[in-house]
Formats: sequence, C-alpha cells, structure tokens
Amino acid sequence: MSADRKSFNERNIAEFRVNGGRIESFGDAPVLLLNTVGARSGKQRTNPLMYLADDSIPDRVYVFASAGGNDKNPDWFHNVVAHPTEITVEIGFEVVAAHAEVLPEPERSDIYAIQAGRYPSFAAYEQRTARRIPVVALTLRRGEGRS
Repeated sequence: MSADRKSFNERNIAEFRVNGGRIESFGDAPVLLLNTVGARSGKQRTNPLMYLADDSIPDRVYVFASAGGNDKNPDWFHNVVAHPTEITVEIGFEVVAAHAEVLPEPERSDIYAIQAGRYPSFAAYEQRTARRIPVVALTLRRGEGRS
C-alpha cells in the first residue's frame, strides 16, 4: 500500500471511530471497519468498507471485494480467506467477532446486484474489471468481540 493510501486509510479509520461509524467521504453509505489478520504477515489489518445489511438475517452483513474495479482482489479479501474466523467488525461504536464466508453463485450475483442498485459505483466497478468481484458474508457473533 502506498504511503498516501495508507495515510488516507488511517484518517478514515480515525474518523469512523470518533464519529461512531460515519466517514464524511462515504456520505450516508453504511460503513464498517473490517479487522483481519494478514494472510502472510500475521499482522492486524483494518479496512473501512461499505456494507449491505441482510434484512432477513439480523446478524449478517455483506462486504464487496471490489477494489474500485481493479483487476486484482484487495488484500483484505486474501486475509479473510486465509483467516475466516479471526475477524472483528466495527459497526458504529460496537466491536463484534465475525465469521466470513465467500458467497457462491448465484447468491453472489444476487447480493451484488442489490448493492449495485443502491450504489451505482458498484455497477461501474464490475464494468472496469474482467474478474468476478467476490461478495463476503460476515456472520456477526455478538458477545464474542470486544465492546
């Protein structure tokens, strides 16, 4: 990650934590902090991500490995795949343990279409890349994270 990108990420994380889950540059979009363990480094990593809540399953949210439409999956995606149970999610001021699952088709496409319908930038990301953008379901395990 470039120094500029790292600094931008750190500012967003700090803003999120001070404002209880709000980051001005994300507007009114729902944002969480995804805390993972590095797949190779073993170090703690934090990424602010837009998410989609599942109205039918209260403790399930979805995140999208869009990487802005780049042809490579974001690093956090590799971390989630390597350590799917060593995740915490910050939503607002709450910190919750989570279990990650990469969605198979056709569920992946269905969930991605909902997000792209709400946020057209996600439709644009799909147009920029030949890869299929992964969707990750995060099942929140309330009571297991630090609060």
